[in-house]
Amino acid sequence: MKRSGKSDAAAQPRPRLVLVVDDDEMIRRLLRIVLEADEFEVVEAPDGDAALAVLEDLMPTVIVLDVMMPGLDGVEVCRRIDHRSAKVVMLTARDDPELERAALGAGADAFLTKPFSAVELLDLVERLLEPAR
Repeated sequence: MKRSGKSDAAAQPRPRLVLVVDDDEMIRRLLRIVLEADEFEVVEAPDGDAALAVLEDLMPTVIVLDVMMPGLDGVEVCRRIDHRSAKVVMLTARDDPELERAALGAGADAFLTKPFSAVELLDLVERLLEPAR
């Protein structure tokens, strides 16, 4: 992804910053509450275009990304991001192996089907942040 004219200080990864992308405001709010309770910093985006705009300025370490959104869907957003700086958890309401394959093929690190538990999401995010062994 091309960086904007921001200073290098603004482009540094923030170790516990999570970008939550979902067109459903209630889901974004719930995910924010869950993640902030576990001491994550959260920034939200309501759609794929807004997510890409946020990524121009911030470098989250994890992106929680809904698959089905108006405009750019989550799979397309996943294709367009820099996976060297962020891990991606894809969320979907559809239990569809083809969709999961497409998401993982686009670079997603994990795939969760709604509904899921807060503990399941937090465990997954924490695992993604562990250094590779």
